[in-house]
Amino acid sequence: LVAGVLMILAVVSSKVTARMGLPVLVVFLGIGMLAGSEGIGGIVFESYELAHAIGTVALAFILFDGGLGTSLNRLRLAWKPSALLATLGVLTTALVTGVVASEVLGISLVEGLLLGAIVGSTDAAAVFSLLRSSGIRLRERLASTLEIESGANDPMAVFLTIGFIEVLLGEISLGPQLVSLLFVQMGVGLAVGFGVGKLAVKAINRINLGAAGLYPVLTAACGIFAFGLAAVLGGSGFLAIYVAGLVLGNSKIAFQRGTVLFHDGVAWTGQIVMFVVLGLLSTPSTIIDVAGPALIITAALILVARPLAVIPLLLPFRFSWREHVLVSWVGLKGAVPIILATYPLMFGIEAGALLFNVVFFVVILSALVQGGTLSAAARLLKLEQPPQPEPPVSLELTSLREIDADIIDYTIEEESRASGRHLRDLALPTGCAVAMIIRDNALIPPRGSTKIQTGDHVFIVVDRESRGPLDRIFARGPSDDSSELLPEFPLPGEATAGHLASLYDIETGEPPEVTLEELVRRRVPDAQVGTSITLGEAKLRVRKVEHGRITMVGLGLAEEGDEA
Repeated sequence: LVAGVLMILAVVSSKVTARMGLPVLVVFLGIGMLAGSEGIGGIVFESYELAHAIGTVALAFILFDGGLGTSLNRLRLAWKPSALLATLGVLTTALVTGVVASEVLGISLVEGLLLGAIVGSTDAAAVFSLLRSSGIRLRERLASTLEIESGANDPMAVFLTIGFIEVLLGEISLGPQLVSLLFVQMGVGLAVGFGVGKLAVKAINRINLGAAGLYPVLTAACGIFAFGLAAVLGGSGFLAIYVAGLVLGNSKIAFQRGTVLFHDGVAWTGQIVMFVVLGLLSTPSTIIDVAGPALIITAALILVARPLAVIPLLLPFRFSWREHVLVSWVGLKGAVPIILATYPLMFGIEAGALLFNVVFFVVILSALVQGGTLSAAARLLKLEQPPQPEPPVSLELTSLREIDADIIDYTIEEESRASGRHLRDLALPTGCAVAMIIRDNALIPPRGSTKIQTGDHVFIVVDRESRGPLDRIFARGPSDDSSELLPEFPLPGEATAGHLASLYDIETGEPPEVTLEELVRRRVPDAQVGTSITLGEAKLRVRKVEHGRITMVGLGLAEEGDEA
């Protein structure tokens, strides 16, 4: 009964928190603290082992969900800066913060470094929830860098925490042994995560379970297996489950959309349970006792350690100074530091209680200060991008497991490219079909002569290859971002140069009535399947020829080495 009440309060209050521009973790922690031994609930909870177990399971599923939601295109775009921030960035943050903590708290250098390692990772999931609630959208490379860093930096923080604890316990020494532990943890974690992810894709697609609801459960089981196998082999289970999720999320698997939605719900449940439990575990009076030194450590972490970790690492990648400032400010702390702060208590480290209270204070202050000002900082630095409307409804065709298609409901906005056009003038990709149009609660049968109007709901059956260009036509206004054309998608040969210009922002230099078949033939008269031509930054590739006529071409971005 108590658990149900706390969960309901947490879910409902998250709506209020979003409107106030604060991270949901603050509310979840606050609910746990109010229900705790010094709050109105009076619940006594002092089991660090149980809190650690709950936190570990929850964090594993949160990372798995993060991997499922990270696209390969984003990974390619920003993996280099993200990898540096997730490794060297966390290490630099831990070292600088650790030295300050050692001096301020009067503890040993290794204990200070342990505290620095605990607070070394960032929680970009909280960052993006804040940005979404405030309506701010960042440039794709900047957003991708923050997103990938958030998924990849937790294993580094876990490794450093375990490493420094083992140093304090006398099991290893600083130097080569610690470096060797790092390579084992990361290497095994990467290998196991990638291997289990690939095997999971084959298993999920080949096994006919009969019930659609079992596929998300099987996916979850594969993630847990990756975590456990990596841990048994001496690797990072957190890295393994994130990589396994990354592989699964970027592969075609049965009931993929339902699986992603399932794990999104599991991740939210994990966050709520984890934060509330950690709030129950805390003792507000002891946290207030360390407020003075913890305030100094937080200031050093936010204003010194994070910028020193970010700016030198991002310089080679030509980020603007505004982006450097924002990434430096996005050091928002989340659940991971509090979970890691239970490790010293479990292993009997002398300063364990002190470290836990300081970490708790740092997390709350970071969430309030950085989280409360993040939207304002993005606007002040002029880094926001125009809003990018998304379809309100996306349904998976679950009755036919082998069909790789969705049903998308697009609400037509005034700035949509489709608004005011007839269906026959849209040059839709070949992998889609308009199923129906709803206008003022009335059904409009789709025909070529049907004119789409603002406010219409257009339902389209589409394969996943064609989802990107459909979003471009129906859900978005004009954009100069040609990366939206990736990956290559199919267009009919009778589509025209005018369609490319008006719907996809691609100028061909040809009259608007020239078809894509004619355009290709003018460049390459004997064009066959596989023949490619370039049009500035875009590329047309012949995909199908029937009875000597080009009936389908692929449209995508030109690559290095392509000739016009």
